[in-house]
Amino acid sequence: MRLTSELRDKAFRWIADDVDPDARAELQKVLARAMGGIEGAAEELADRMSGPLTFGTAGLRGPVRAGPNGMNRAVVIRTTAGVAAWLAHKGYTSGLVVVGRDARNGSPAFFLDVVGVLTAAGFQVCPLDGPLPTPMTAFAVRHLGAVAGIQITASHNPPADNGYKLYDSAGTQIVPPDDRLIEAAIRDMVPAVSVPTVPVTPSTRSDVVEAYYARVASLPHGTARDLRIALTPMHGVGGAPAVEALRRAGFTDVHVVAEQETPDPAFPTVSFPNPEEPGATDLLLSLASSVDADLAIALDPDADRCALGVRGPDGWRMLRGDETGTLLGSHVLSTLDRVANPDPLVAATIVSSSMLGKIAAAHGVRYDETLTGFKWLVRAGDGQGTGLVFAYEEALGNCVDPSFVRDKDGISAAIVACDLAATLKAAGQSLLDVLDTLATTHGVHLTDQVSLRVNDLAVIRSLMSRLRTAPPTTLASVEVTAEFPQPDILRLSGEGVRVIIRPSGTEPKLKAYLEVVTPVTESLPAARAAATARLSTVHSEVSALLGV
Repeated sequence: MRLTSELRDKAFRWIADDVDPDARAELQKVLARAMGGIEGAAEELADRMSGPLTFGTAGLRGPVRAGPNGMNRAVVIRTTAGVAAWLAHKGYTSGLVVVGRDARNGSPAFFLDVVGVLTAAGFQVCPLDGPLPTPMTAFAVRHLGAVAGIQITASHNPPADNGYKLYDSAGTQIVPPDDRLIEAAIRDMVPAVSVPTVPVTPSTRSDVVEAYYARVASLPHGTARDLRIALTPMHGVGGAPAVEALRRAGFTDVHVVAEQETPDPAFPTVSFPNPEEPGATDLLLSLASSVDADLAIALDPDADRCALGVRGPDGWRMLRGDETGTLLGSHVLSTLDRVANPDPLVAATIVSSSMLGKIAAAHGVRYDETLTGFKWLVRAGDGQGTGLVFAYEEALGNCVDPSFVRDKDGISAAIVACDLAATLKAAGQSLLDVLDTLATTHGVHLTDQVSLRVNDLAVIRSLMSRLRTAPPTTLASVEVTAEFPQPDILRLSGEGVRVIIRPSGTEPKLKAYLEVVTPVTESLPAARAAATARLSTVHSEVSALLGV
């Protein structure tokens, strides 16, 4: 690629308007290499200048690097100024905004920039410097009656990334048209160097943190507390808060993976800091085995996701997100106060297992399916989430206390899971026993995924275009029909088979979500064997379809 004068001048202008001398120097080096004709430098510069970042499934996310298509101080300052303009447009001038952060590269500086810009714009700010889990920010918005909440985090993204998550006055993630309005405000914003800001001193509202602990400690409904727990925060910010929350809830026998206990933005022991990724929980399961734990818990780096590990006949394994979601959903409904919740609602996404709907029907409660993402889940039913008592998505996100945290929360989910596991242990049962009972009652529901990770997003666009033109008509010898709930989502469904294919909203991946359902007519082992065989066939066919 040849460096054009337009790209060169665009880079010069960004450099002149950047507030961060380190970022200016970084982009100057890339520009100099491009001007010198170094191979690949013009392409890198074009990529960095191709921004701005846009609000995806869970806010802004991108690599920490200079330029408008990255996470850096200039982008954060202009984004925050755009958010302030959006809040003023909605009539929230001078309102309270909660600001928190994780421990990723850039987070401390980005946090100070957000607080400084908001303060200069006349807003009150509740700072949650820490670093602290994302769910605490979501909690604080509702607890304090704030007009918005901002968390600097890239959740479980690769180490090079950071992000910017925004909550509205209800403590929920923003949805259209607000995302587009904010993006328009950012595009029209003055350069970062011209955005007013004031210097601030990092601090944390300890009363908000205490209120969060008090709330999550009240979630267990059972009295049993005899439970040995192995836990990993996966180098993220959830370690000490999770241990403290569990202690206050009465679970004190907690063993933390030492190699992953301290926040570390390099995530040195995992390829990807995501409990879903192969190998990410190896250290956790090893610890669980060595300490003879009853339950293993993995939090993602910002502690909004929770994965559970159990000991089975063949040793320790992690539960799938759908297994965890149906277990927690069933437990919430079984212990629900129907006087306080006369018309309860539970929700899952279109890519999650369909079993929760059958569990809801058995309890006589409402059930809804939404598009992927908690910004939709917490608005299930009537668009406001009225009556919502539980929601989950298969990607390890669980909302067990939506009245107080209107988003996924790994710490509160962990406490509810411990409540269930301890209650079962006292009765001589396990989580696997409950899964067997649910399968016998509602049928064997097996789920799996096929993921295609790409370096060029054009590959995903090409594949989705081909699938829209010529979708498959059979899967595992079952006739399927094709539907498009949205232009970039393909749903294939037939008798006992369902596949949904969509681009990831947070990573450069094309994802296929597979489900097979087999009723238990003779025995549970026979039904599981039949379902496993069919799922294997579906997995092979979808892998071939996507070229994995």
